Amino acid sequence: MKSLVIGIAGGTGSGKTTVTNKILEHIDKARVDVIQHDSYYKDLSAHGSKRPEEINFDHPSSLETDLLIQHIRDLKEGRGVDLPIYNFTTHKRMDTTRHVDPREIIIIDGILIFADRRLRDLMDIKIFVDTDADERLLRRIRRDILDRGRSIESVMHQYIDTVKPMHLEFVEPSKVWADIIIPRGAENTVAIQMVASRIHIMMRDLGG
Repeated sequence: MKSLVIGIAGGTGSGKTTVTNKILEHIDKARVDVIQHDSYYKDLSAHGSKRPEEINFDHPSSLETDLLIQHIRDLKEGRGVDLPIYNFTTHKRMDTTRHVDPREIIIIDGILIFADRRLRDLMDIKIFVDTDADERLLRRIRRDILDRGRSIESVMHQYIDTVKPMHLEFVEPSKVWADIIIPRGAENTVAIQMVASRIHIMMRDLGG
């Protein structure tokens, strides 16, 4: 099976997942694997005796990207994989995994997926979701408080200490590798429709 690999990057809170879901509205979901880079965060134990607030979760070293790369290669070669499941409240990987079988389309979602050339080289389409910084911050605050049980103080402290600096060092510069940049995220329906059309054309060329 030939697989089309699509990378969707952008800063924290940029709307990557929403853009992914909007794209999925235009294609057959049964033909798609969606994989989040966030699932590959290293377990808290991998950081030694550090407490969560002492860890830079926005640096590439906090993620097991080597495993993600191997999983993408396996899927492209027709082998199913077991993806890790990360608990953002405890900062630990769960004992269970999520099995994924090979599909014709593989979508990878994450803030740092363009920062590693080996991962970029596996992608056929690279999309960067470009959203205003203030809007991204508000979305992150809402997500971390409501979904991950964080306090407003911890969210702001993390944003100032690591999120913003790492965005400027790794995420924003990686935009240069994008084939398509989508301003305003999921609100940009024209861009999403154009991406979906391009996917259909490339799938047809692959014989899908």
